[in-house]
Amino acid sequence: MLDIELVPADNIPRAAEIFFRDGFVALTGALSDDQLAYAQEGARRVVAEQMAAIPIEEANRGFARYSFESQIHHPEWAQLIELPTLLPILDEIWGTQDYHCSGAGGDYSTPGAKIQKLHSDMRDMLNDPIGQVSAFDLPSPFIVTNFLMTEFKEINGAIRFIPGTQRTRVRPPELKNEPDHWKQSIVCAPVGTTLLRDVRTWHGGTANRSDENRIMTSVGYYASWFKRPGFGRPLPLDFYRKLSKRGRRMCQDIVNWEADGS
Repeated sequence: MLDIELVPADNIPRAAEIFFRDGFVALTGALSDDQLAYAQEGARRVVAEQMAAIPIEEANRGFARYSFESQIHHPEWAQLIELPTLLPILDEIWGTQDYHCSGAGGDYSTPGAKIQKLHSDMRDMLNDPIGQVSAFDLPSPFIVTNFLMTEFKEINGAIRFIPGTQRTRVRPPELKNEPDHWKQSIVCAPVGTTLLRDVRTWHGGTANRSDENRIMTSVGYYASWFKRPGFGRPLPLDFYRKLSKRGRRMCQDIVNWEADGS
């Protein structure tokens, strides 16, 4: 098990310090009890719908492992876009409020899921022909906040991280070549914990040997200087109109403008 510090979300300097060091930070207090309960309700509903439609043998992330894909059109996910407990940490990390929401989703594993190979959620999109600069030389271009809808335990497929890998050009090894201690680098944390992570940081799911689903939802953010095409289903216009002025600015690229009918 990975020894992590659970940082209160209002300790902004410490949260940013650990994020820069490790490529991720585990936060407490980012969600209220009501927000967590509402998010859990939505997550359980979508899990049930997806599993009824897609058998575990055909799950989109391997046997018994599913990605939620884009779910920002559901209010349980839209409520997470501009949490006042999290945006100040992003402000501190990026040194600006000028960043953008990329969408919302998450993943879950069900009983029987096997360990997943380590991976980064970003490839080198710069393609420098002389190899002097890569996407891994840059400040964080893409940050995802994962919200733990269930307790993460060693037995139920909790996520594992390799701290400090967010800026390495080396690519993760195949599972068979991983050292054993990397396979045990598991984040165990209480339900409601938020994992704020640089998507370049090496991570992977673990085997779900329990009788329960391991679920986490997410919202993503792009740095002001970065954009990646494609975000799945858009944010409904009526949800967009309920956001603050800042929230609307963050989501202007992912809203369903066609619903306006103009």
